[in-house]
Formats: sequence, structure tokens, C-alpha cells
Amino acid sequence: MTEIKFSDNYNDLSQQSGVNAGFQFEFSCERCNDTWRTDFVPFRSGQASGWFGKAAGIFGGAIGGASEALEGLAQSGWGKAHDEAFKQAVEQAKRHFHRCARCFQYVCDTCWNKDKGLCLNCAPSAEVEIEAARAQGEVYGAGEKAALEGTRRGKRLDVKRDRQLICPQCGAETKGAKFCPECGHQLATKGKCPACSAEVSMTAKFCPECGKKLA
Repeated sequence: MTEIKFSDNYNDLSQQSGVNAGFQFEFSCERCNDTWRTDFVPFRSGQASGWFGKAAGIFGGAIGGASEALEGLAQSGWGKAHDEAFKQAVEQAKRHFHRCARCFQYVCDTCWNKDKGLCLNCAPSAEVEIEAARAQGEVYGAGEKAALEGTRRGKRLDVKRDRQLICPQCGAETKGAKFCPECGHQLATKGKCPACSAEVSMTAKFCPECGKKLA
């Protein structure tokens, strides 16, 4: 049995019958997915049956019988003609693709490392990898610097202040603000108990230290 190349990276665009009957195949690079398409090769028998079919729709009769006969001939000759067309298409595709000896994928010229004789997945360009590594290092370094700056800023924030994230007055999200952005209600501020001077929330009804009722 003949070896079938490009078994999983091609599309068969061929048409068996009709006025556009013919053979055409599209091959794709298994790395970048760019495609290369063979020239269209007409299938004369299929085209002839297509034209007779159109004529039969107009005139009918004997032409219709001839159309059916031609279609039968076209169908019987399709398989052999298709196999031959595909064989020729593969030979053409070999000039546009390289098969990697390591991963066995077919890749285009752009994805081929000529110096190493391998695809760029298996033998990446050293210059490209240098630039990629430098870019990753810059991102890492910037992230570290940003994290330190965030730590410095965080240390200046007041973390002792209670924050109400939902306004008790209107139910809007406050995002930790001191006043509600929707209704202006004062949020999560501290007052002092008039009896024992303990800190109490402005929304508290009783002092949590001495139990005195707050106004």
C-alpha cells in the first residue's frame, strides 16, 4: 500500500460533479496553520455531466438520458482520477513543506530552522529565545518593583478603621468610603460613649463596654 503523506493537515476541496467539478487540495503548516492551495485541475467527465444536466433541465428527452449516462461514467472514473490528482498534489506540497525529523510534523518555510534541519518548535531560534527571555525578565522585574511599591503604599493605609462595604441607609456598595456615594450617609466612624469614653460605632445603640444607651 502506498504511504499517505500529509494525512492530517490537508483539506480536500475537490468536487465530483457539476460544471465546477475538479480537484484541488489545501495543505496547512502544523505550526502556524498558514495554508497553501494547489491549482485547480478540472474533472472533465464530471463537468460534462454537469453541463448535460443543465441542458436536460431545459430540453429534457434524449438529452436527459445522455446526462444520466455521462454522470454514471463520471462516478465510475472519479476514484482513480481523484487518487492520481491527490498524489500529484502531495508531490507539489513537498516543495512547500518540510517534515521535522524529531516531531514528524509538516511545517512551512517560515517555521523551519534551516541551520538545524528541524522545525522551530524543536529547534527554536536562539535570537528569538534571547529576546523572549529578556522580555519575561523585564515583566518579572517590573512585577517585583510594583509589589514593593504596593507594600509601601499599604503600610501608609489606615487598617484600624472599620469600613462598611454596604450602606445601611440605602444598601449601595460603598467600597470602604467614609460616606455613602449614593445617599451621603456617614459610614463606619467611631464615637465615644458619654458614660465610659469607650470607642463606639456611630450606628451602635448601646455601648459595648458599659451598656449605656446611646442617643
